[in-house]
Amino acid sequence: VQLMESGGGSVQSGGSLRLSCVASGDTLSKSCMGWFRRSPGKEREWVAGLSIDGKTDYADSVRGRFTISQDNAKNTLYLQMISLKPDDTARYYCAADPYSGGMCDFVYDTADDFGHWGQGTQVTVSS
Repeated sequence: VQLMESGGGSVQSGGSLRLSCVASGDTLSKSCMGWFRRSPGKEREWVAGLSIDGKTDYADSVRGRFTISQDNAKNTLYLQMISLKPDDTARYYCAADPYSGGMCDFVYDTADDFGHWGQGTQVTVSS
């Protein structure tokens, strides 16, 4: 499994970005997929998750502003982010758990359940 993120950048507060994560092979069709983020001095934070049945869930801090989706034909996972805030500044990572039967457990899954990670893409939001 290989994952490669892109789409990060610097925006002003209130702006938007769309992150992409290209996955190898049939990763998206058999994996629970997630977006995580980490900023200096803070622990890695789960942001959003997507099961192969289309169910999604979001961290409370981003709910209503971020949308996770995927395009299986393009082998690409997305994270659309709107109304960005300075607190959203972080390095964003996509991650895959191909051993879950494609179903995320939004209550109990942790970062340790995701065995495959991309290199991350930096998002910086200025006030």
